[in-house]
Amino acid sequence: MVKAAGTLLECGLLAEEGSPEAEEDERLADAWGPWSPEASFFHYATRDVPFETATPELRQHLTREGRPALFTEYPEADRILLPRTPDPRLSAPLEQTLYRRRTHRSFSAQPVSLHDLAVLLGTVFGPAEFIDGFEYGALIRRTSPSGGARQELDAYLATPNVAGIPAGLFHYNAREHSLELLGEGFTHTEAGALCARQEGTDQAAFIVFVVAAWERMRVKYRHPRAYRVSHLNAGHLGQTFALAATALGLGPFQSAAFDDSAVEARLQLDSTTHSTLYALAAGHPTPGTPADTAGLKPSGKRPCATDNPGGVTTDPSDTP
Repeated sequence: MVKAAGTLLECGLLAEEGSPEAEEDERLADAWGPWSPEASFFHYATRDVPFETATPELRQHLTREGRPALFTEYPEADRILLPRTPDPRLSAPLEQTLYRRRTHRSFSAQPVSLHDLAVLLGTVFGPAEFIDGFEYGALIRRTSPSGGARQELDAYLATPNVAGIPAGLFHYNAREHSLELLGEGFTHTEAGALCARQEGTDQAAFIVFVVAAWERMRVKYRHPRAYRVSHLNAGHLGQTFALAATALGLGPFQSAAFDDSAVEARLQLDSTTHSTLYALAAGHPTPGTPADTAGLKPSGKRPCATDNPGGVTTDPSDTP
């Protein structure tokens, strides 16, 4: 045992009590607290990495045969083709939309229209244009940034209350602007069970689960720092979702509180190759809901003259 401990000490895997290394370990443990060791290990392991251009080996791998598909599709699934009607509400002034955005947690029983859902999905997750990526092949640009235009994030939907669509689970096919049926039937009760029973999930008209298809990112970026980038990409999509939903008169909320394995099992996903990163939801806000339902009192200040205080709820992290 003593010999083994000595070997581990020589290799830097153990620190002698009272040594500078041990004191530094204690300082880090105190600083990171309940996030250690998982978050602190990933944080420090992905700092100060070397950034390189594509090597000849990578370029060769990224031939047509080595590239993952540009779009995720379920060709055998029943599908609902979505309308492509533009919506003038998206032309609202940016300042107005920014200051109207709130996190909503209380929704009426009014279903969201198929038109509004189609506009929202196309605006957030649909291709804005195609890009010539040279050795990386054809790429797409969305209305949100994506590291390297990898677009590794897909939208999967639960639709308990959308007009013209049966309750169920779907994948949004961004190429053809359609919903591909993965499973029939979905209730607000199940939404609450999948999303930690947090407020709002048992009332929202629909929930979008943002899912990463890892190979699409990994095929170009080989360092685990790219895992950081995928989470940043999910945040970009979440903000665009919130602003677009606000412009359409819907109440959005975003959350990372969900049962990863249960969501992926329900969506029939391989949790090794795909991971759920974010849950985005929306519905029609309950009319007259005050702005202080989460225990917050309105300040009385309105930074935007066009802001509409009606039908707004907030959470403690999302003050007016």
